[in-house]
Amino acid sequence: MIQTAFEENRADTAADGHTLTAAERAKEDSIRLHELTLQVQEMKLNEIALRNELDNARNENHKADSLRRAQQILRIDSLRKVTPGVPVVVGEDTLFLLYAAKGGYSPLDRAEMISTAIEKIGKDRRLRRDSVHTLANDTYIDIMYGDKMIMSVTEQDALWQGTSQEELAQHYVRLFTHKIDYLKNENSFWQIVRRAVLFVLVLAMQFLLVKLINFLFAKLRRKIVEFKEQKLKPLVVKDYELLNTHRLGELLLWASNILRYMLLLLLLIFTVPILFAIFPQTENLALKIFFYIIDPVRMVVKGIVEYIPNLFIIAVIWYCVKYIVKGLHYISREIEDEKLKINGFYPEWALPTFNIIRFLLYAFMIAMIYPYLPGAESGVFQGISVFVGLIVSLGSSTVISNFIAGFVITYMRPFKTGDFIKVKETVGTVIEKTPFVTRLRTIKNEVVTIPNSFIMSSDTVNYSASARKYGLIIHTTMTMCYDVPWRQVHDLLIKSALETRGVIPEPKPFVLEMELNDYYMSYQLNAYIKDASEMPEIMSDLHENIQDNFKEAGIDMVATHFYDHRNRTKE
Repeated sequence: MIQTAFEENRADTAADGHTLTAAERAKEDSIRLHELTLQVQEMKLNEIALRNELDNARNENHKADSLRRAQQILRIDSLRKVTPGVPVVVGEDTLFLLYAAKGGYSPLDRAEMISTAIEKIGKDRRLRRDSVHTLANDTYIDIMYGDKMIMSVTEQDALWQGTSQEELAQHYVRLFTHKIDYLKNENSFWQIVRRAVLFVLVLAMQFLLVKLINFLFAKLRRKIVEFKEQKLKPLVVKDYELLNTHRLGELLLWASNILRYMLLLLLLIFTVPILFAIFPQTENLALKIFFYIIDPVRMVVKGIVEYIPNLFIIAVIWYCVKYIVKGLHYISREIEDEKLKINGFYPEWALPTFNIIRFLLYAFMIAMIYPYLPGAESGVFQGISVFVGLIVSLGSSTVISNFIAGFVITYMRPFKTGDFIKVKETVGTVIEKTPFVTRLRTIKNEVVTIPNSFIMSSDTVNYSASARKYGLIIHTTMTMCYDVPWRQVHDLLIKSALETRGVIPEPKPFVLEMELNDYYMSYQLNAYIKDASEMPEIMSDLHENIQDNFKEAGIDMVATHFYDHRNRTKE
């Protein structure tokens, strides 16, 4: 400004054409200097006002930024509870979580790009070793490895992690440095050579172990053969030869082969994961194979351990029912042997009643044990149970009817084992009663099996029941012409009955006159016997005695019509 005033003064002097005096120049200079001083003060005041305005604007911007940052923090805190974050995974290691997007890339895209970049840097042996460093920009900080960018740290990333951009970037630098150094070491040439040598050593060890196992089991087979030929004895259970020497030796050889295969399989199970674990490329596969093997074993062991309390409960229930059944069996035997008598309860009911109660007890035991069985709550187990029950119910209607009929017959007591009975046209001695069938032995020694449902729907004649208590009446019928006195016929028939083995004298045999026909009389001889099972033999002996006695008495036993025809011919 002073320079400008001097130039203006010189310009005025030149314009006027005359030179100012010293006093005039000094006066003019003082006036100009005063004016300039006022202008400078005014400019200072303007500068102060401008600075105040800038400070106010900066403060307002800072307040707005703080408010915006606080709002972002509150929003992120509210989203943090429902946003799980995307892990940045390199190999099997999770380095950190990403929450914020950047430049149109979602957190998942950013995590994949970061993982890919680190893996490429770590596995590329052409890249020289360099340091991880940061490169700051206006709104974000780039993390670099040489000239390769790994990721950009934004303000949103820092807000999600609850720290500043610089601190977060330095934290990521340390993580990336450690991971890249690890990958560089793992993918170095000497490391590959070392893994290859280790791979060959494991294979060689596997080969030697297989050879050793085969050698040992070959010796074991020879020992088994020698033992079978010299010292092995047959397996005998209660005078029954369950396994002879040859079969027992074959069983031992088979067991040795199974054991050898199991050892080889176990060796293979442990060797294959080790081989895959040597190289990083197949390390994940090795872990999967190992867990495929270990997980089922662990699950089985865990299931067995967890099932021990249920097994204890099942054992307690089974032992309780077992000893209750034993006690009931002892009581039933006492009743059956008539050592224990209960009014209205017959001895032959003892064993069937015991079988019914035992069945009910076992059914009750199964119902109590069922909830404690492994897999009882699974739908498959329940579906199989329903399917089996449906098949049994559809296919066992006849069996069930025979079963029920067997118990009804038992409690009706129409016959018992040893009785001589008749069912329809079948006559024989009862040799066996089961809940389903009854077996008879006929007089021809034929064993006839009759379903119990058939017996329930048929007429059954028990010859032995009344024979034991009252005596069974056997009878036979014969005809005789009127020329023979009826009293003589009666005497001869009764005499024949008393002479027959098996006929008891008391009550005394008797004769009934059944019919008065035109040419002959019909007589029926009745006699008492005690052993109904000998009825056929007794009837045969009776008929023999009748023939002998009538022949001794001179009475002809020819047919009535033949006798009449013969008399007419004589006449």
